[in-house]
Amino acid sequence: MQRLTLGLVVNPFAGVGGPAGLKGSDGAEVVAQALARGVQLRAPERAQRCLTALDAYRSQLTLLTYGGAMGENLAQAIGWSATVVGQVSGGESSASDTQAAVMALQAAGVDLLLFVGGDGTARDVCRTLVTTEHEQQPVLGIPSGVKMHSGVFAISPEAAAQVVIQMLSGSLVELNDREVRDIDEDAFRRGVVKSRHYGDMFVPEDSQFVQQCKEGGVVDEALVLVDIAAELRENLDDDVWYLVGAGTTAQALMDDLGLENSLLGIDLICNEKLIAADLSGPALERRLEHHKGPVVAILSITGGQGSLIGRGNQQLTPTVLRRLGRDNVWVFASKAKITALNGRALLMDSNDTVLDRQWQGYVRVITGYRESILYPLGYALS
Repeated sequence: MQRLTLGLVVNPFAGVGGPAGLKGSDGAEVVAQALARGVQLRAPERAQRCLTALDAYRSQLTLLTYGGAMGENLAQAIGWSATVVGQVSGGESSASDTQAAVMALQAAGVDLLLFVGGDGTARDVCRTLVTTEHEQQPVLGIPSGVKMHSGVFAISPEAAAQVVIQMLSGSLVELNDREVRDIDEDAFRRGVVKSRHYGDMFVPEDSQFVQQCKEGGVVDEALVLVDIAAELRENLDDDVWYLVGAGTTAQALMDDLGLENSLLGIDLICNEKLIAADLSGPALERRLEHHKGPVVAILSITGGQGSLIGRGNQQLTPTVLRRLGRDNVWVFASKAKITALNGRALLMDSNDTVLDRQWQGYVRVITGYRESILYPLGYALS
């Protein structure tokens, strides 16, 4: 029986800035801020979800990983036998450790390199492979970051496992060049989106399991946004808390209300007034714990990817989402964004698989003034 050698690199701090409302996790200072706000690390759990989904195939897999929190601890915790190819240079892992891990795993001859992180981690992996002249190394990202504009990620940890299972079964899994993109986080926090192409990596691709690159708003849809904003405003009720999500589509509503908008965060409004701006996940949980009235989230989808929960709005933690309830999430998007999905379901990736399964089904999507459609919302592998 042919065995598949997997290399696993975990960036333990990937995505920690999302629930903290910090728009990213790049840099030790940002990580420290997020941890100080009480945010828990999510990357190890997401790596565990992928390996758990592969548990039945363990006899066909050889696992190589890096020391400590970058993979070794996780493998030991869930009983996987893994060869450790190197150790973290300091007390906590950094970008240089990610690069060292990639070099060591590639040198060890892995068939597929799995990395857990976001666009910043993807950039480190890509830079290392280009520098070491191993651009042909197949890689696949397990999504755990804040932004994830790149096209090198599976849509969920379980989806990454399914790609591996397809390879083990002998299916003809295509290997394609996919873009690595990242944005300037400092500019992002100022409301300016500057996306840059850093290179390409070879990714085992299946459109069911691997996400697309995030698309910018290429087509001018200003009039459509005005119509959607008018529909949303007309349906706002008195004394209801509304959590307005990130993005330019949501900004259209805030502009219509004449309110300042954080653009890249979660804002709280009530009675057409701004109550709090750019709330973190813990801050939202605290506010909702003491609020007994109705709460509604107003969310758009990520262009090209179709993500509704889990990309750029991790402030909406599972606790917050359960407090809201599925029926109290208003989804809106232009018909052009929906059409560009080519029938793919909207993605629910809350980092709580039970909740994701509970919320699957068809949701109403507001597409214009007094216009809406029913569209499927999926989770992981639904």
